[in-house]
Amino acid sequence: MNIEKAHTILQSQRELFDSGATRSLRFRRDALIKLKKAIMANETKIMDALYKDFRKSPFESYASEISLVLKEINYHLRHLKKWSGKSLKPTPYYINPVLSFVRKEPYGLVLIMAPWNYPFGLLMTPLVGAISAGNCVVLKPAAYSSATSAIMEELITSIYPPEYISIFEGGRDVNKVLLEQEYDYIFFTGGPFFGKTVAEAAIKNFTPYTLELGGKNPCIIDKDANLKKTARRLVQGKFFNNGQTCIAPDHLYVHCDIKDRLLQLVKDEITRQFGEDPQKSPDLARLINDKAFERISSYLKNADILIGGQTDKDDRYIAPTLIKCKDETLPIMQEEVFGPVLPVLEFDDLDELTDNISKKDKPLVLYYFTSNRMNIDKVISKINSGGVGINELLVHFVNSHLPFGGVGKSGMGAYHGKYSFNTFSRERALIVSSTLFDIPAKFAPYKKKLRLLKKIL
Repeated sequence: MNIEKAHTILQSQRELFDSGATRSLRFRRDALIKLKKAIMANETKIMDALYKDFRKSPFESYASEISLVLKEINYHLRHLKKWSGKSLKPTPYYINPVLSFVRKEPYGLVLIMAPWNYPFGLLMTPLVGAISAGNCVVLKPAAYSSATSAIMEELITSIYPPEYISIFEGGRDVNKVLLEQEYDYIFFTGGPFFGKTVAEAAIKNFTPYTLELGGKNPCIIDKDANLKKTARRLVQGKFFNNGQTCIAPDHLYVHCDIKDRLLQLVKDEITRQFGEDPQKSPDLARLINDKAFERISSYLKNADILIGGQTDKDDRYIAPTLIKCKDETLPIMQEEVFGPVLPVLEFDDLDELTDNISKKDKPLVLYYFTSNRMNIDKVISKINSGGVGINELLVHFVNSHLPFGGVGKSGMGAYHGKYSFNTFSRERALIVSSTLFDIPAKFAPYKKKLRLLKKIL
């Protein structure tokens, strides 16, 4: 890919947007319906591609990627008319006769960059919001999940002209070329390292942006938690997509009084969900590539393994694994795990623990398992995070009524449902003034009018 090609396509998108075609409600609805029909028609191909990239089961592919996008489209179709209309706002009496409104308007040309771990859902979900708001879009899927990127390229080019929505496959060279172009909004999901590069590129052109990043999501399991349900939900949430989930619990803080009981229940639950030999389970995905395998398996060297620990490089397989951490100096506690290994640390004082966590970088999500409502309020108040899950993992992501996003180093901005529409729209002030009369006090000469102005204001 070269700069000239990218510039030509982006220029054609700019011309289409400037024509006003993408702003009409009918145009946006038609575009969303086309996307919905194309996804439903290619459902099997999408699941096959995800299996090729991750060996992801059809259930996981549909539950975590395809269904979420279809649900998002339906939600936008139901509410688009209401969201798009201008809203009447109060007008201060001293500037009458005026009517005040806020109009939601599209930014224009939007770049959406997606990661490899949920390659379909994390590209298509923000695309729904960008279409709904009336923008033209440039899509950049991840290079690692090449099979899914290829089917998305086939799908997008079959239903949209490139001057409306274009998609560019490739690696770092394509990222570099795309980020050299000028956009009206950039939406990025991925790691914090490349997120900095995206932010720097945006700032050069004063381009607003959203960053959906990751982080080390803590999961606190208190002594009064329902341990059986906790273990079941923990195994499902941590090892869904083989741990390659930005909102998966990254590490556990387990109260010392219940640690041994919880570990036994987790071990039993792994067997219940994935069988005696999880490597043979059709429901356990694989790591994305050899690089990921090497990085995550390195955590197991000289580790105190509590559960699991088996590996198979040729199969890119690491068993669902829990390891003991006496303190937080181990390498696994210095970066996001993003795989099927879960560090376990003990605590006996909740106040001391929350004080410690609150001093760290703000995570994308905080998880807390307990039956004590007072402690829930305490933990939420002391630990800042993008989202919070109490006695449950992952599910806040699927609720279109909730904003999804990070804070601090785990990201900025939010999307899903109306929050997606708002992210890809800007609020424009509008006043409509009557010509029937004027307020004489606002016109020069101002002699003897200052006292009156002070009274009015």
